[in-house]
Amino acid sequence: MDGRKRSDVKPGILVNIVQKHHQRTGELTEGVVKNLLTNSPNHPHGIKVRLETGEVGRVQEILEEE
Repeated sequence: MDGRKRSDVKPGILVNIVQKHHQRTGELTEGVVKNLLTNSPNHPHGIKVRLETGEVGRVQEILEEE
């Protein structure tokens, strides 16, 4: 599942994000969602989240639901 719908992304789930400085390379960072930063119900590039590690990026895929 990709992370373009806000309703699919919830705090506590494991996701892969792409950080702003990795958008050209597409390098993904795996982590657990701490909070959601995108307010709109969907976003074409992925919902922006903050991971528990403090990293911020857009969700590219949801790895496992809570």
